[in-house]
Amino acid sequence: MGTRQGKPLCVGKTRQLRAYLYRIYGLTKIRSSAFVSPMGCQGVCVVDRPGFCKDPSLKKTIVTADRVRFRLIHLPCRQITEVPEYRFSDMRRSDRVLDIGANVGAFCIRAARLSSQVTAVEPLTTGPLKENIRLNNAEVRVIEGALGDGAECLVSWDDLHRNVPTRTLGQLITMAGGCDFLKCDCEGAEWQIHPEDLLGIRRIEMELHIPPICPKINPLLLDVIGEHFTFAIDRSPVHSALGVMGILHAVKKEVP
Repeated sequence: MGTRQGKPLCVGKTRQLRAYLYRIYGLTKIRSSAFVSPMGCQGVCVVDRPGFCKDPSLKKTIVTADRVRFRLIHLPCRQITEVPEYRFSDMRRSDRVLDIGANVGAFCIRAARLSSQVTAVEPLTTGPLKENIRLNNAEVRVIEGALGDGAECLVSWDDLHRNVPTRTLGQLITMAGGCDFLKCDCEGAEWQIHPEDLLGIRRIEMELHIPPICPKINPLLLDVIGEHFTFAIDRSPVHSALGVMGILHAVKKEVP
C-alpha cells in the first residue's frame, strides 16, 4: 500500500464513522453563509505538491517515475499527475473501475495497468484527459460530466468554470457497466451519493470534504459506509485545502 501521511483511523461498528468525524471536525458547529456548488473550489487555498502543475507558460510532455506520460498544456487550473494519497495495489484485473473526478488522468491511467475495464468521469479537463489516455495507450472510457443529483451544475476547479450535466452515482455505474472499485475526488459532491448506490461496490477510495467546500454532510452515507465496509481514514491529506476532511479507504465486508 505504501506509506501515507497522517495517522489512519480504523473503526468497524455502525455509526462510529459518523460520530468520529463529527467529533474531530466539529461538524455540528460549522455554518457556511454562502453556498458552494458541488465540485466547486471557491475559497480553497492549496499548497503545491509534486504532481500539481499550474504554469500558464507550460506546454510540454513529462514522464513520471513510474513511466506515465502527461502532455501538460496551458490551463487555468492544476493538472494532477501523481496520486500518492490513493491505495489501489489490491485492484483486480476483473474489477470494473470508476474514476470520478479524473482531472488529466493520474489515477485512471495507472488503474488501466491493473484493470481491464476503467471508466473516467470528468467535467472540465476532458480534452487533456483524453490526450493523456491516448499518449499512454491506456484502455479508458471517458464520460464527460459530473457527479450530482442529475441537474445541470456550475462546476469550478481553480479558475476553470463550466456548466455541465450531472448524474447520480447509480447512473454513472450503469453507464460504466458496473463498478467494483470506486475512486471519487469531486470536491464535496460525494455527499450527494445515494447511500444504496455503494452497496454493490467492493472497494472505495474517496476524498471527503466538509463545509464550506460543500453545503452539508450526508450522515446516512457515513452510516452505510460504517455498517457495510471496513475502513481507514488518513486525516492528513497530501495537500492542504480548506474543507478537506481526509482520504477514505474502504473495503466491503464479507457476508458470512
